[in-house]
Amino acid sequence: MAWTKKILRVNLTDGTCKAEPLNMDWALKYLGQRGLASKYLAEEINPKIDALSPANKLIMATGPLTGTMAATGGRYSVITKSPLTGTIACSNSGGFIGNEIKNAGFDMIIFEGRSPTPVYLYLENDSAELLSATALWGKSVWETDELLHTMHQDPLLRIACVGRSAEQGCLYAGVVNDLHRAAGRSGVGTVMASKNLKAVAVRGTKGVGNIRDAKQFMKATQTAKRVLAGNPVTGEGLPKMGTQVLMNVINEVGAMPTRNMREVQFEGANRISAEAMHIPRESDGKPNLTTNAACFGCTIACGRISTIDPKHYTIVNKPEYMGANGGLEFEAAWALGSDTGVDDLDALTYANFICNEDGFDPISFGSTVAAAMEMYEIGALTKADTGGIEMKFGSAEALTRAAELVAKGEGFGRELALGSKRLCEKYGHPELSMTVKGQEFPAYDPRGIQGMGLTYATSNRGACHLRSYTVSSEILGVPIKTDPLETDGKPELVKAFQDATAAVDSTGLCVFTTFAWTLEDIAPQVDAACDGGWSSESMMEAGERIWNLERQFNLDAGLTKADDTLPKRLLKDAAKTGPAKGRVNDLHKMLPHYYEIRGWTTDGVPTAATMNRLGV
Repeated sequence: MAWTKKILRVNLTDGTCKAEPLNMDWALKYLGQRGLASKYLAEEINPKIDALSPANKLIMATGPLTGTMAATGGRYSVITKSPLTGTIACSNSGGFIGNEIKNAGFDMIIFEGRSPTPVYLYLENDSAELLSATALWGKSVWETDELLHTMHQDPLLRIACVGRSAEQGCLYAGVVNDLHRAAGRSGVGTVMASKNLKAVAVRGTKGVGNIRDAKQFMKATQTAKRVLAGNPVTGEGLPKMGTQVLMNVINEVGAMPTRNMREVQFEGANRISAEAMHIPRESDGKPNLTTNAACFGCTIACGRISTIDPKHYTIVNKPEYMGANGGLEFEAAWALGSDTGVDDLDALTYANFICNEDGFDPISFGSTVAAAMEMYEIGALTKADTGGIEMKFGSAEALTRAAELVAKGEGFGRELALGSKRLCEKYGHPELSMTVKGQEFPAYDPRGIQGMGLTYATSNRGACHLRSYTVSSEILGVPIKTDPLETDGKPELVKAFQDATAAVDSTGLCVFTTFAWTLEDIAPQVDAACDGGWSSESMMEAGERIWNLERQFNLDAGLTKADDTLPKRLLKDAAKTGPAKGRVNDLHKMLPHYYEIRGWTTDGVPTAATMNRLGV
């Protein structure tokens, strides 16, 4: 089997690290990573606990295909209760550390309690120990990574850690691994820092064995790789342009959230797009984009590596900010760019570098800055509140200064670190927070893409595109083309995407493969690697089981049907331009039918029959 059948339980309060058997009954029902770790979390904590209390647990989990020869098989997730939303949180990341955890011999690591002093976990195959991180506390992600490599004299050591933002309590801090890959949303890094856990450093050399049918697995993975290579999105578009290929596309269809979602199109989109990243600068003849990059085992290589114009930001005195580092992805470029009205590509790249170096979510950060800018515009915020910063839409200076302050937890940065929901409530304008369940929106306006409105409203971790990417169907025509302005059929579409994505997130594979693959491509790989007789049907059932488990956790935590909604702006204020001009999101037409096909009550509660059918 592709599972190692072993987990590492780290009690931070006692300072102990103990291996224990994986619950294989659960593995056969929840597969791995997102699903299996969510099952462990739901069984081991009270959903009503304070997310930042020692009673919360933090789980780093791989999937059964993590570390194998399957394309993109390098994923891992961080699962906990979110301090930003109060919901169950699962944040997925690529890079190389997922493979390293698996090669060290573990399917997951469960952290519990709170260390009395800062520590980091050092894991080398079967040897695990907690070491002092006092010298690392107060350091950025990049500084921590360099120091740990120096301390252990091992260039192949893989590191995941938190930056200063998490230490200072930023509610949307992430866990950054391999310098600029991140489990970035929902505040999972904030939980990690609250436990006085600075980093996880892993070296694994054991390899991944126990493939159920090695010959069949090799055949299935090779066939699947050819599908990725031959697809125009995964074989051409993403390698060349990255996710930024969507910037101009989404803007043209009138679904680009702009200036805190007041508008649906951004006049500066072409200046911060993938195409703009390829254009040589006048100053030095070099483009913003240096090269693309791939995570472990990835044949797509959608990652971006960028440089900043050395003459553009004189305030930058770090040479690493002028070198090649993680470049803009679409979600970051949107949140830092069109949502704030800033069309300065170097400013966005600089702000994104800060998010990477100090480990906070650029989506939540950019959206929170946009909310602050709107409050500044109407006079609810003044210079006295912002520490003298003119928080005006379109101000690159305000954006980059805000990023610096959030990173260090200083001044107005401490207010921005609350996220837009709490910030807007504090200054008397909760209606200006563009969030669902307290988490900020991604880069798709649901007035222009109706299915995404239902996706956001029902997402188990708050507003999120990676729980049900109906954009694939509504805009890109994958796997079938649907009308983005139509509501009929969208509940079925959203449910199908939610269940399938939950299954894919539990395998150890990247969800970007689903631009080319269906579960008919993925199931043969899982089945050849694992016991359990996996088919596309059984994977869909596992995804549905996971979705209902997460839903029940949230209900037990105190969320209700009232949380399955959108900001009034998106339900009442019609789009002013583009193909969706005159439209709002018609959530009220879709939500009741969604509950019905889910097998939930009219209050959004899974029925006993549904839970019994799925064995939750």
